[in-house]
Amino acid sequence: MGLRRKNKRLVVLSHEFIIQNHADTASSLVTGFLVGLMFEVSAKYAIIFIAVQYNVTYTTGDNGEQFHFYDYGPKDIATVFFYMLVAINLHAVIQEYVLDKINRRLHLSKTKHSKFNESGQLAFFYLFSFIWGASILNAEEFVMNPISLWKDYPHSRMLFQVKFFYICQIAYWLHALPELYFQKIRKEDIPRQLCYICLYIVHISGAYILNLQHLGLILMVPHYLVELIFHASRLFYFSDENKQKGFTIWALLFVMVRLLTLTLSVLTFGFGLARVENPDFSIADGNFNVLPVRIGCLGAVCLTQAWMMWKFINFQLKKWREHVKNQIPKKKITNTKNKRTKKELNRANFVNGAAKFEGGASPRIRKSKPVSEDNI
Repeated sequence: MGLRRKNKRLVVLSHEFIIQNHADTASSLVTGFLVGLMFEVSAKYAIIFIAVQYNVTYTTGDNGEQFHFYDYGPKDIATVFFYMLVAINLHAVIQEYVLDKINRRLHLSKTKHSKFNESGQLAFFYLFSFIWGASILNAEEFVMNPISLWKDYPHSRMLFQVKFFYICQIAYWLHALPELYFQKIRKEDIPRQLCYICLYIVHISGAYILNLQHLGLILMVPHYLVELIFHASRLFYFSDENKQKGFTIWALLFVMVRLLTLTLSVLTFGFGLARVENPDFSIADGNFNVLPVRIGCLGAVCLTQAWMMWKFINFQLKKWREHVKNQIPKKKITNTKNKRTKKELNRANFVNGAAKFEGGASPRIRKSKPVSEDNI
């Protein structure tokens, strides 16, 4: 882990050395870019990594009011790289000063320890992204005007907050790839985490490149809310296994968000963009509103939602089966206890071969008949 001090001396550039010092390395690179702004020679190069590029300014009206918008281009790769380094530093800080301290108190097993760290990191990210995305939606009124999803397409001019939001989103999910190595994720968990990380990168980058930022933002905010509830519920569950109410809320919202995602996607690609289709496919102008692209985007969204629902149904069935298995032994234990108590009561009612009633009273003892020789 980064930011930890170890007494053991490690070989330089060994696996353990890289894992324990990766955050310090990333921090040094970030500091180097910031120091580069102080010198005129390096400032023009450092600014490409730190500041958002491709500013486009429009002047309207007699007052000369200016509006600043942003486009995308190859220089965004440098900006994404810089904020990926920032994400690595923040990841190490959260792990070192928050999650590790909680783990020491809970004394979790290795499996729960790994899942607790995963949920802790994602809960912080989903909370931050949900608040940031919701504030953008509220400021730009995208939700109140659903026609804006396809009106005046292509949306090649972005506001600063929208572009910076997408830059940070792509940077975070790209940083999650090397973190699989830095955090020593178990081999059994790597395919699952690698799958959803790649899905995030493909979908967010696709919305950014295809100028579908409005649709992507509207779909991301409720999705992040659902994921936040899930990982927060899992954190509470690890601290106390009786706290499971959050999973019920998550299950309800999960299905609703899947339906919302499919509805908005079909409405946008099937009806909205189809009516304003532009036959002039132009990468330079950012116009990708042609039939093959729309079918590909809609198919990708539908397949992803179907896969998520399949995983959700399997998760619920597995949870239900575990609940049934836990109930069956309890019933058997109670039945055996009841049988034992009945036997003990029957034994207690007979003392020295005579039956006892309540209050200690015993029935009148009958005289035994003499045994005849015919019965022998």
